Formats: sequence, C-alpha cells, structure tokens
Amino acid sequence: MSLHIDGLAQFLDVLPAVVRERLEKSGDLESIIEVVLDYGRPAEARYRDHVERWPEVIVSESDIEFVSKRLGEFGTDNRAGIERTLHRISAIRNRHSKIIGLTCRVGRALEGTIDVIDDIVRSGQSILLLGRPGVGKTTKLREIARVLADEANKRVVIVDTSNEIAGDGDVPHPGIGSARRMQVRIASEQHAVMIEAVENHMPEVIVIDEIGNEAEAQAARTIAERGVQLVGTAHGQTLENLMLNPSLADLIGGIQAVTLSDAEAQRRGTQKTVLERKSPPTFDVVVELLDYDRLAVHNNVQKTVDMILRGVPPRPEIRVRTGAGDVEVVQEERTAELTDPGFNQRFPSLARNGGKESVPNGSPGRNSPTVSPPPQRPAPAEEVTDEQTKLIRIFPYGIARTRLERAIREKRAPAYVTNDISQADAVMAIRSTYQAKPKKLRDLAGRPVNTVVVKSNTFSQIAAALDDILQGGGAVSDENGKAAEEAQMGIELVLQSGKPYELSPASGPVRKMQHQMAEARRLASESVGEDPHRRLRILPTRL
Repeated sequence: MSLHIDGLAQFLDVLPAVVRERLEKSGDLESIIEVVLDYGRPAEARYRDHVERWPEVIVSESDIEFVSKRLGEFGTDNRAGIERTLHRISAIRNRHSKIIGLTCRVGRALEGTIDVIDDIVRSGQSILLLGRPGVGKTTKLREIARVLADEANKRVVIVDTSNEIAGDGDVPHPGIGSARRMQVRIASEQHAVMIEAVENHMPEVIVIDEIGNEAEAQAARTIAERGVQLVGTAHGQTLENLMLNPSLADLIGGIQAVTLSDAEAQRRGTQKTVLERKSPPTFDVVVELLDYDRLAVHNNVQKTVDMILRGVPPRPEIRVRTGAGDVEVVQEERTAELTDPGFNQRFPSLARNGGKESVPNGSPGRNSPTVSPPPQRPAPAEEVTDEQTKLIRIFPYGIARTRLERAIREKRAPAYVTNDISQADAVMAIRSTYQAKPKKLRDLAGRPVNTVVVKSNTFSQIAAALDDILQGGGAVSDENGKAAEEAQMGIELVLQSGKPYELSPASGPVRKMQHQMAEARRLASESVGEDPHRRLRILPTRL
C-alpha cells in the first residue's frame, strides 16, 4: 500500500504558526487524522492511535480567522476545502453564524487499500460500505473509483458532495484516476445529482459517499434498478444498524410488518405480527469496516436480512490484512438454511422449493455480469466445521426476549430464539420464575431439556448464560455471575476512561466468557499473569 500525493504541506500552511510548529516537531505527521481548533480551548491533534492536547496553546479568535481566510468558501453544510487537495475543514458556528470552531481533517489517497476486497469490487456487484467515522470509508471509496476507472476500464462517475472524494476546486485530485466527478452545489440536492449522473452521462459505475436520508436511498435504488453498479457508504456500523434506521432501511430491502394467520403463526412459533423484507436490496454486498485493515463481508445481503428477521444471527466473512500485507480470511461466511416453507417464498431466487437452490454466498447479484473469480482468493486461516454452524434453538422462560436476541446478534452466536419449547435445544430461565415452578417447565417441554438459570434480566447475565448454553453447560454458577458483573463494570470503565482495566483472577472458561463480553462491545482484551493468578485485561483498543 503506497501513499499518493496528499498535499500535506498545503494543509500545514493553512494552520496557525504555533500549531504548525507543534505538528512538525511531533514527527508523526504520517498518521495524523485531524486537527481541532475550538475558540477559547486548547488546540489538539488526533492521530490514529492517540490524541495530543496542548494546554498552553489556547485557540484565539485570530487563529480561527487565520484559517478561514485561507480556505475556499464554506458551503451550506459548513464544509470547505483546500484546492487540489483532499483535505476537509468543517466549521462550528454560534447562534449568530460566527465560526467558533474548526475540524481540519487530513485527506489521503492510498493505493492498495482495497486489496482486501478487490475481488468483490471487480465482480460488478453493488457494494455498500459501513463503519464508524475515521475508519477509512471515504479513502476506500476513492481507491475503488480509481481501480474501476483505470484498471477495470469502466465509465465511473463520482457524485461528490462537499468535494470530499475528489478534493476541492474544479480539477479533481489525481487520486480518483480517470473517473469523472460531479460536484453537488447544495448537500440537500445530492439525490437529484445522483439521478442526473445516470440520465446524462451513461456511467457503468456510480460512486457516492454518505447516503444519509430517504430521498438519497430512493435515488440509489433507482440507479441500481437501471443496471448501474453502485458503490457507496452510509451511516451505521453494522447491517443490523441499517435495518433499524427507517430512512435507510430501503438500502437493504426495507422492513414491513406482516400479519400471519393463526395456523401459520402457530407453525412458525412466532407472534401473529412478524417483520419481513419488502423488496430486493439495493446493494448486493455489505462490507462492515471493523478497523482499517479488518472487515466483515455479507456476500448475500438478501439472504442475510431474511435470516436476521427470522431471529438467526449473521455470521459474515471476516477478512484481515496482516502485518506483512497479505490478505487472509479468518472466518468463512456461514448462512443457515431455514427449511420453513414460508421462508423467502416471496422471492423465488432464494426459495428452497420447486427444485431451486438458494443463491450461493458471493455469487453475482441481479446487476452483475458473469465474471471469473480472481486467480488467487485469500485462503481461510481456519476450517469451520458443520458442528460449529449448527443452530441452537433457545426458549426464553421469563427472560427478556429482546435482550436475548441482542446477545445472539452481538456475539454472532449460532442460535436463535424459539417460542415452541417442544422444539427447543435449551431453555434460558429467570431464577425467580424457575424456582417457583420448575415442574411446570418440564411438563411444558415434555422431555428433559438443558436449562440455564440466570439471577436477573440484565444483558450481562443473559450474555453469560448464552455462552454457557453454547458450551453445553448447566446452570450459571454464582461465580460466573459475579465474574460477568465485574467484566461489565470493567467494560464501562474502559469506555469512559479510555484506559486498560484488569479483572480479578479467574479460570479459563470464565476468562473466555469475559473476553466474549468485551468483544461484544468491540473492545480488545488479553489474558495476563500466570495461574492461579491469570486474569483478563480489557483494553481501550476498538475492534
């Protein structure tokens, strides 16, 4: 991965002299992300792995004015740029429209940053990138545009709101290669420019950053239905986040409530009103950027969404870039084959009846040409057995169903919630209810069934009980409960303070449960010390 022209000298030139000197002395300019200047407060520089604040450098009104005069005009979205560079400066205004704060973000064009998804990019499928701010969505989008335009020789048009992808000024930054750029005059008109790009310029690929409202989601659907490959980003970190966003849910097919007949509801073991997907997804593939060099790929969005709506957690393909620059698949995608006749019946391409097979993971979507796979696909780092992907049916007895479903989603556990205890592989029961009527539970099941008891309806207790079910254990012990509570407290402290936190010494299975709790909150953790004092250390590093 090589660094392209990034105009770092121009970026430093617009900053106040005292800030520029501090940055140059730091010797870490290659990893800087942004500089924050707030009136009356210390200036700060944010890097990939740390933040530097300078208490003796208090931002003055003249500092704000110095920067503002060296920039282009701020748009209606309070963003400006430095001509012929990728840097973005965003303003904070007071109620009188006076600028009192600036976020000066460094933009870079990195060649090779999409090697980890190169096969997907060249497949012709529509791709949606998700991830938290600063994880590299726009950088990857810029490189995708260059690769498709210069290496795949496709007609690429970038709809560039705030000139964030191709830089400020009328001449696009060389980081986008030969792709064409359409600027958006007002941010609220982005959806209109998206449609104009398709109607006027005959693109094969449309690249769009930050699809943020319903009008833009509808414009994206219009583009995809016209047979144009669409590559974009949206607000949200995971596919589940997108499903819960009413403005953007149409990107993955939309969600609607459907009322079932009494017989169908009884057969499915669900309530009469259930959620189903309204239409085919706009995007064929969703890529969740977990970190700059680690991502999760949902190769078949249509099937994944249907599974989530049926209570089956997704297990996406996890790809990473190693320190040596190689790409590895550390987790293969596994999607459950649900045998209920009603599953996907409205969408023949996914139906399991009529002798048709479901669409395989990673196969081209409706807009995709037939393409050959790349000569070398990253090999999986470990084999996933069928036993690991067996789905466990859990019956909640006095347990908050929504919290149990959330625990299954966050842990990506091979399990789902069932309302039919006779079909359950395990029961999760609240202690008060179970102790009062244990015989009733056995009578309902009609057979012995593995039962895990939790003391309270808290998420941490339910998550720990889920781990115990997955490991095939019995009731949750008091020791495990206390360990889970301590881990939950430690996680909250790390999130608030940004500092590591060590838990009490614990056995291997308990540390594994605590590690999974930290991972569910996207925090790194490690075991330290020697037995019998070996313990878990929760780190502020985000996964």
